[in-house]
Amino acid sequence: MPNRLSKETSPYLLQHANNPVDWYPWGAEALSKAKAEQKLILVSVGYSACHWCHVMEHESFEDAEVAAIMNEHFVCIKVDREERPDVDQVYMTAVQLMTGQGGWPLNCICLPDQRPVYGGTYFAKNNWKNLLMNLAGFWKEKPGEAIEYADKLTNGIRQSENLSLSDQAFEYSNSDLEDIFAPLKGSFDMAEGGYNRAPKFPLPNNWQFILRYAHFMKDDAAHFSARLTLEKMAFGGIYDHIGGGFARYSVDGFWHVPHFEKMLYDNAQLVSLYSEAYQYSPDDLYKKVVYETLEWVEREMTSPEGGFYSALDADSEGVEGKFYTFTKTEITEVLGDSELFCLYYNITHGGNWEEERTNVLMRTEDDETFAKDSGLSVEELQIRIQAQKEKLFAYREQRIRPGLDNKILASWNGMMLKGFADAYRVFSESRFLRMAENNAEFILENLITEGGRLSRVYKQNKESDLPGAAFLDDYALVIDGLISLYEATFNEKWLLTARDLCEYALQNFYDPGTGMLFYTSQHDDELIARKFELLDNVIPASNSVMANVLLKLGHFFDDEMYLVQSKQMLQNIFPEIKTYPSGYSNWAILLMNEVFGLYEIAITGTKAEQKRQELENYFIPNKILLGGTSGTLPLLQDKWLGQTKIFVCKNRTCQLPVTEINDALKQVSEYSA
Repeated sequence: MPNRLSKETSPYLLQHANNPVDWYPWGAEALSKAKAEQKLILVSVGYSACHWCHVMEHESFEDAEVAAIMNEHFVCIKVDREERPDVDQVYMTAVQLMTGQGGWPLNCICLPDQRPVYGGTYFAKNNWKNLLMNLAGFWKEKPGEAIEYADKLTNGIRQSENLSLSDQAFEYSNSDLEDIFAPLKGSFDMAEGGYNRAPKFPLPNNWQFILRYAHFMKDDAAHFSARLTLEKMAFGGIYDHIGGGFARYSVDGFWHVPHFEKMLYDNAQLVSLYSEAYQYSPDDLYKKVVYETLEWVEREMTSPEGGFYSALDADSEGVEGKFYTFTKTEITEVLGDSELFCLYYNITHGGNWEEERTNVLMRTEDDETFAKDSGLSVEELQIRIQAQKEKLFAYREQRIRPGLDNKILASWNGMMLKGFADAYRVFSESRFLRMAENNAEFILENLITEGGRLSRVYKQNKESDLPGAAFLDDYALVIDGLISLYEATFNEKWLLTARDLCEYALQNFYDPGTGMLFYTSQHDDELIARKFELLDNVIPASNSVMANVLLKLGHFFDDEMYLVQSKQMLQNIFPEIKTYPSGYSNWAILLMNEVFGLYEIAITGTKAEQKRQELENYFIPNKILLGGTSGTLPLLQDKWLGQTKIFVCKNRTCQLPVTEINDALKQVSEYSA
């Protein structure tokens, strides 16, 4: 018989609906049962595209003997970390304190009151059985020791973020940025790009900081490393050369063999990064990556309503990467004359990774070099490779597809909205704008409730019991996406919505004791600890995103409170940034804007859109854009002069209006000097 998860909508929870384990979703029923029966709680956290989650399910959760142990001694709760990141956050901290590492699947054993006593990640079947029996015996025979340990661990969780409201005013300077960049520079892989380690994660926010550092500080090492990393990622097997989009990371140090799951949040940020890189240093490779990735999102990751799905699984037919890899024989059968294609993508008869005769497509040369070596023009090479890619794509489409996680999450949609808006701003491709506007309308109609509150998960069934509450990352990242869409369109609706969401977040997440914002709202169900999210990881921390958007909104609306709040948040974190630069890269971008200032560039008049597009050909990362043919923003007052004008302002001082972009750029240069 299906267990209680059969009534859920999360693809990850539904994957476990037919396990013999008596799973509960996180909620009052399971927590009350544990208290009433004084049973240990087993919290198992994962997500649908997680390969090792599938392995542990197959080995243990589908096994009747293991399930019998779990059902007898524990109240077993399955958690989709993407629906309930608040629960994941608490128990991930616990496991990291216990073991020094974390990851998914995350398995944590808790007392009946939710306080953890033991945890880890993946456990092989026999180890899992032994662990469960030992813990059940420990709880039965030595409950006092278990409670004592849980007390210490829970205190550790609560004290893991030692925050205070800083009253120290810092004078930020270029030297602070140099101190942040120095340890990053020391860990660059100057041969393969990224950091000098394996596995390699894209970490888009790190490279956005490094790209901007190269620009502002005129640093050759930053410039070289950023461009090398972007090229190597685009050439590597981590990029899907046939269908577009990036996998989550490469298991090696060469960007070669990916962990094949494709996540919306990675691709959203990488689209923004490659778009920005094209502004910084135009390269057709960057443009190609953006176009192919967004075509994949539109084709495979967009719901009929305009929302974006969460992920594609690493596995198909139970095999990791089977959908994405090919034998040379297979390629030859599809393409006929395949020698050029196989050389281009390093495909061999013996295979280029550990699976026998199987190949992950990857490049090692740019088109100019490869074309010259092949006796072809670049144009002829690109036409031939593109035609063969299309044939292989059509062939691959007949395969059994990886599983789709069709959850629609507010935070990840905010990032993808920003990705489409950023790509439109750089490339002026109308379909990118259409996708961005459709998604923004979807968010307004389906994820924002009365009173300005966000829902984290889109409910197709309005009567469903899906978790409705959004977390701080949902607010921060949707606000960020809406700001980018305003700057692409000058439609104030998006900016006003962003401000409304910001107001709600400040009212319901703010902690006056630290000057930061909690990850959970004051209205959310209480967990054993109320956490902050401060470290930038594969997704920037919700507090760093909020601090950045507060800076922008403070300038858009001339709101001193927002500016003061942003400065306070940076002031609190500033001493930590130099200790772990890669974990505070988005904070470092905020610091960069404090050091170099923020330009307010207003373009008003009937040709505002034309002038906006012209301006976007130039890399000015520390700017906000506003204007159009009408508007109510404070910065636009007295700027409607009957003809198209460009106003460059900084530190509440505006230069004389000009009519040409070149003249505006001269004013930006004068301010910089």
